[in-house]
Amino acid sequence: MKALVIGGTGPTGPFVLDGLLKRGYEVTILHRGTHEIDLPSEVEHLHGDPHFIETLNETLGTRTFDIVIVMYGRLRYVAEVIRERTERLICAGGAAVYRRWLDPRQNLADSSYLIPENALLVTSPEPDGLETDTFFRFSNLLAKTELVVMENHHLGFYSATICRFPMIYGPRQLIPGEWSIIRRILDGRKRLIVPDGGLTIESRGYSENMAHGLLLCVDHPEESAGQVYNVADEDALSLKDWIETISGVMDYEFELVDMPAKVATPSVPYGMAIRPFAKKTGQLHHRVLDLRKIRAKLGYRDIFKAICGLKKTVQYYLDNPPDRGGETEQRLNDRFDYDAEDKLISEYEKSLDKLSTIFPEDTWRHPYPHPDKPNVKRDQRGR
Repeated sequence: MKALVIGGTGPTGPFVLDGLLKRGYEVTILHRGTHEIDLPSEVEHLHGDPHFIETLNETLGTRTFDIVIVMYGRLRYVAEVIRERTERLICAGGAAVYRRWLDPRQNLADSSYLIPENALLVTSPEPDGLETDTFFRFSNLLAKTELVVMENHHLGFYSATICRFPMIYGPRQLIPGEWSIIRRILDGRKRLIVPDGGLTIESRGYSENMAHGLLLCVDHPEESAGQVYNVADEDALSLKDWIETISGVMDYEFELVDMPAKVATPSVPYGMAIRPFAKKTGQLHHRVLDLRKIRAKLGYRDIFKAICGLKKTVQYYLDNPPDRGGETEQRLNDRFDYDAEDKLISEYEKSLDKLSTIFPEDTWRHPYPHPDKPNVKRDQRGR
């Protein structure tokens, strides 16, 4: 049996490749060759650009495969190129296809905070009531690409499965949000800005767990045919949990400075996916994927619990720290401008002092009557 993995050198890829080899596949990966990593010698490398039809055709030639797993590239073009080259296609997509993932206003219409596979997708490149948004345009393309994949499935070109991932963490992540916290600890920062108390909860996925989800689709071809699955860690942590776990691994303690999301600019990269609406609406919201389908149908369970995966990730970046000001930090979009952070904290705390004088300080008393004498209509405070 022959398997093609498009991508495969990121945080999830090596675990997928290893799983395919253990299942008896002859494994080939197609990638650009810009991020080579140590892989088993029996894995064949094809170097080509998976973002264009012509380069995909040129790289693949006349090759065919029993299964193709797409983890990188421009999926709508891959889906066209491999129509005559495979009978099975498994795609690693993204949770950003959901409107509720991007727009906190969508949660108001649903009493459940969980996002199931049949939730509304981003069907327009522009969010209602807001200016054109880069994230919505990208998410709209993701949703359109899923339609192309499933249309080919229904036309019989191949049996397709889509896995919708949240932000993935683990070794070799191109945008390691954990580094925003790790570096501040290494730099001796004592105070850390967090939005909304760090209470926002978000699904994420440890790399080996995400690979396990994909491989379950490999193992269950009939059950997964034509299906879409949410795949994420079973435990969804809050931003505060994330910060405290990383701090605990490094035996460090921050003073967390709570600010509204609209002004807590430096907090955006702290281990959480970028929020396009935080600056525009001042709102953060819980983003938790409903995993009941993949748990019930394919038997998904975490290989590593989230806390354990995060600890392993932190240790990796302590052993392999990104270059200061280098490519990783530029992708992370964290300025590490500590002078500006200190100024923001100072000005914010001054504003709180000023605002606290607007209303007189109240002494709290329980609203129910608590008489100190029997048989009175009202107690000593007139309640």
